[in-house]
Amino acid sequence: MSLLDIDERLVDLADWIEFDRSPLTDIKHCGSCDVGLIEGGLSNQENLHVLQEFRQQCKIVVAVGACAINGGIPAMRNNHSLADCLRESYLTAPGTVNPQIPDDPEIPKLLSKVHPIQDAIKVDYFLPGCPPSADTIWYFLTELLAGREPLIQGSALRYD
Repeated sequence: MSLLDIDERLVDLADWIEFDRSPLTDIKHCGSCDVGLIEGGLSNQENLHVLQEFRQQCKIVVAVGACAINGGIPAMRNNHSLADCLRESYLTAPGTVNPQIPDDPEIPKLLSKVHPIQDAIKVDYFLPGCPPSADTIWYFLTELLAGREPLIQGSALRYD
C-alpha cells in the first residue's frame, strides 16, 4: 500500500521502471530485472521457492519492511511450536466451526518458524519500517535510479 501511496509520482516512476511481478499484476513468475522489492517474511515452502527464484532473476534485492527484515509480527509465532499454533488457530479458538487443521495439498506447507528473507537469500538493501512510508520508498528508488547509495535515516525510520 505504501508503494501505491506514492500517488502521481508512480507515473514518473513508470518512465523509468517496469512493474513485473507485483500485487498490481497477475504474473506468476518474474523475468530478469534490475531491482526486486520483497515484502513479507518467509513462512512457508512456497515463499521459499518464490524467493529463491526471485533472487536468481534480480540484480539487486531489497527487503522492504519489518516482516521481510526480521519476520515482523508473524514471527511472534516463533515463540511457540507450529503444532501449538495450528491447534490454537484451527481447533480450540473461540467460535471455531467444524474444527480441523487444513491439509489440502494446494496449501503450502508452513515452515516451523517465520524467517527474515536474508535467512534464505542474499539481500542487497534493507528498507525498514512498518510499513516504510511512500516518501521513503520514493527516495530510495529515485536514489537507486540516480546511481546513488540510498541512506535511510531519521524520521524515515518509522514504525506506525
